[in-house]
Amino acid sequence: MTTAALSQEQDQLASLLAEARARTLLLVEPLSDEELRMQHDPLMSPILWDIGHIAHFEMLWLVENTQGPVQFSEMPGMYNPFENPRAVRDKLKLMQLPELLKFMEQVRARVLERIADVDLHGDDPLLRDGYVYRMVAQHEYQHNETILQTLQLKRGEPYHPAPRIAVPEATIRSAGMVHFPGGEVPIGTDDRSAAYDNERPRHTVHLDPFWIDAAPVSNAEYLEFMHAGGYTTRELWSDAGWAWLREARVDAPKYWDTEGGGWRTRSMDRIGPVDPHHPVCHVCYHEAEAYARWVEKRLPTEQEWEAASTWNPETGTRSEFPWGNETPTPEHANLDQLTWGTAPIGAYPRNVSPLGCYGMIGDVWEWTRSDFRPYPGYQTFPYREYSEVFFGTEYKVLRGGSWATRPGAIRSSFRNWDYPIRRQIFSGFRCARDG
Repeated sequence: MTTAALSQEQDQLASLLAEARARTLLLVEPLSDEELRMQHDPLMSPILWDIGHIAHFEMLWLVENTQGPVQFSEMPGMYNPFENPRAVRDKLKLMQLPELLKFMEQVRARVLERIADVDLHGDDPLLRDGYVYRMVAQHEYQHNETILQTLQLKRGEPYHPAPRIAVPEATIRSAGMVHFPGGEVPIGTDDRSAAYDNERPRHTVHLDPFWIDAAPVSNAEYLEFMHAGGYTTRELWSDAGWAWLREARVDAPKYWDTEGGGWRTRSMDRIGPVDPHHPVCHVCYHEAEAYARWVEKRLPTEQEWEAASTWNPETGTRSEFPWGNETPTPEHANLDQLTWGTAPIGAYPRNVSPLGCYGMIGDVWEWTRSDFRPYPGYQTFPYREYSEVFFGTEYKVLRGGSWATRPGAIRSSFRNWDYPIRRQIFSGFRCARDG
């Protein structure tokens, strides 16, 4: 079966999967067998494991679980992330890349055979509107970003990307804060064609008035915090943050150093002076919280962040992205990986919300003060291991995506989460204060 035999809707889904796979292969193409198999950091998997997991996840959800009742949420065995935590994956007998690529092709052939027979307009919520196909594509997109985190941590010779897209020049330099008047605001989504279960259902929350930074915190602003003794001033840090700082023994964002004099940073194979006009990247929640306390502000809640990104207080209307409802393109935001780093703040003039916030999509994931919890009326779908098992106080929510996020894996309602000590993620922040 080929995509030529599919309906237009089925063909679009097949093309979506093909495009996701093309990017995965593009990212790993420059790597040697040793680099693919190596565990570059205990926080991350060997890249071969990520590739195998992508294939097995597709096999499970687009072959096995489209033929009847859902059997598993994660395929048992080597590529099950709960059976095999990241720190032990380098001990597994992983396939070599040629074997994995052959297996991926075999799985994809079965998917295309199966998609020709599925009912995309029936009662099955897994298949309706192609949800499960978009879920699998998003899963591959998300592993692309995970692979990029690994490549940034890569041991030995830095990763040398093949294609590289230039970023525009900045159009703003200083943004200040903008005011949200408060009120009843819709949060989340009811979309069931692409959104994950933790984004649903759309519900109304009451927000008190607040101020929020019109742009993410810049390197220049963060350097002021560092020069003022931010990393050594106990009162700026929570108890958990101070305990982390004492153990981590850091005094700057990850990938910053002072070799040769002056602060410099690295993004893959590019090393140079810290650019004051870029958003600060690779800081953990505790660092963001300490900075916010230093400037006598706080981190926004995720509801405040989403309201500032989507809600127009003057018209009482909501959009899916800061600029409207258009799908992100390279003109909208610094997304899709191929810039290989952050852009100057204000480089994408379309990327401004009705409230006046710049860069809420792309460049850096933004820490919020919110724990990762279910929304009122939440229902697990289609498996509890994506969201439900992570709900609680251990994780903080991040919003907005980064330069390493694929456009199909981000929207203003999208909720990411991680431990507050994590710095290998492409994370920054903006501040807020009561209004």
